[in-house]
Amino acid sequence: MPIIHVELFEGRTLEAKRAYVKAVTDCTVEILKCKPETVTVVFSEMKTENYAHAGQLKIDADEGKAKV
Repeated sequence: MPIIHVELFEGRTLEAKRAYVKAVTDCTVEILKCKPETVTVVFSEMKTENYAHAGQLKIDADEGKAKV
């Protein structure tokens, strides 16, 4: 029973999530030799203000890029 956790920033469309879930499920079924109904995908979306890398919040890094 594969459970796949996907963490990503907010903003993906429902269509993009549907396509991703289909692709991940198909790949998992092929490689792990399991049935599609045993595959679970869980999305955890976060705001860019709740993620930091190298001492800088993602939201601040994005704003810096916009100013350039």
